[in-house]
Amino acid sequence: MEVEVNDSLMRFFDHCAKFIALVEENDAAMCQVNAFKEGPEMRKVLEKVASALCLPVEELNADLVQVAFLTCSYELAIKNVTSPWCSLFSEEDAKVLEYLNDLKQYWKRGYGYDINSRASCILFQDIFQQLDKAVAESKSSKPISSPLIVQVGHAETLQPLLALMGFFKDDEPLKANNYIRQTHRKFRSGRIVPYAANLVFVLYHCDQVKTSKEEYQVQMLLNEKLMSFHHSNETISAYADLKDYYKDILENCRFKEECELPKVNITAIDEL
Repeated sequence: MEVEVNDSLMRFFDHCAKFIALVEENDAAMCQVNAFKEGPEMRKVLEKVASALCLPVEELNADLVQVAFLTCSYELAIKNVTSPWCSLFSEEDAKVLEYLNDLKQYWKRGYGYDINSRASCILFQDIFQQLDKAVAESKSSKPISSPLIVQVGHAETLQPLLALMGFFKDDEPLKANNYIRQTHRKFRSGRIVPYAANLVFVLYHCDQVKTSKEEYQVQMLLNEKLMSFHHSNETISAYADLKDYYKDILENCRFKEECELPKVNITAIDEL
């Protein structure tokens, strides 16, 4: 088995100067996250946890409480045991802390800033290049040289790619002041990129079809569940239709240009 390490493809965010400077290393980019940490919802959780631990609330902050909550969730998810830390939180507290994490993922890896997802176009284009190659080999009656391609990354790889494709996008951006309105939001990072998150493209060659365009069809599965395509609301699409829907990204999203730092002297937030 051939294994190739290609960090420029699977860790595109580490190679995107614009993302690093304007999001990764820019504290101002996380202003919504920081505002929620100081907001009324988190304040209520802090006061409750401080009371349970018999501590002055001034000795706690949102980051410390989040560590306790993550310890609870990790032990439950990995070991299937209820950590003593879990006793500090109610279901409503868990929803508040989930929103805090979703805010961070939204503004750092999701729809918060265009560069978050645009940086992943190099990976998106690579996927379609591999599919194009398989279609070309099939049409030439050649054996498919790579019937299975496995690319391994992280949640930080997958979340921007899904945002680039337009999945799990809410009508209203996630912000510090709209927690209640986002109760039924689509963007829930724990469901989108859980442990062992995976995205699969399956290409089919169909013999009995009415038109040549339908000869090659594709399905997409996220975490082993079929996804409905935006352009058809169906779980299977003609490959040609899917390429046409994402034509702009496939043809006009150039990683080098997207990730270049602006040459003019403007603030990071203005550029984002």
